[in-house]
Amino acid sequence: MAGAGVEAMVNGTDRAEILVWDLPVRVFHWLFAGSFAVAFATGESDRWRDVHAVSGYAFVALAAFRLAWGVVGTRYARFGTFPPAPRAALAYLRSLLAGRPAHHVGHNPAGAVAIYLLLGLGLAAGLSGLATYAEVGGKWVEDVHEGLANAMLAVVVVHVAGVVVGSLAHRENLVKAMITGRKLGVREAGIDRARPLVAAALVAAVLGLWTGLLPTPGLERANDPGSGAVPVRAHRGHDRDHD
Repeated sequence: MAGAGVEAMVNGTDRAEILVWDLPVRVFHWLFAGSFAVAFATGESDRWRDVHAVSGYAFVALAAFRLAWGVVGTRYARFGTFPPAPRAALAYLRSLLAGRPAHHVGHNPAGAVAIYLLLGLGLAAGLSGLATYAEVGGKWVEDVHEGLANAMLAVVVVHVAGVVVGSLAHRENLVKAMITGRKLGVREAGIDRARPLVAAALVAAVLGLWTGLLPTPGLERANDPGSGAVPVRAHRGHDRDHD
């Protein structure tokens, strides 16, 4: 990162494709999005309630990883390179609407605010969902969980719209960048390593939650705990409500 502030910026000339997003950031991004999509899609179904709960575990674990990686990760993964700055985010949005947005190597200020909102809402929604699953706290916890999930969906929609608009404004495919890890910038601004071993460990942890190899307190395993079955729990109280 060149200098302090929300992000390192580069202007029109002397730009090339450089490695910006390490592999753990990219793996986290897509697993986080996928976990939210599965959890949201199964939230109203009794039949898929256990899948919903495991998705919640994965969601919380991924958010916890991202908080840690935001401290010890590579340059553009660190929170220090994109602190929450609402005023800078508004200024960036105004420049975007005016057709003169500043180019940021890593997260732009609006994207930075979205990330903090997604992580905060994601952790709160995941933890309140697990509390609801364990029948802790009563109906109000379930109501809070649903409200947080809906709020997160709203932020996701705004975030996706921002990615589309930003891609068009900068003539740079930001979705592709989160797949390849590469964006436009000056060569000296790129990171030197993708950290594949950390990414592999993250994938293994998520698979461990889904297969039952890692503990998910409150979820009883179906049949043989080593069989690889998705965790299943009997919801006696919940089932009675729907008899």
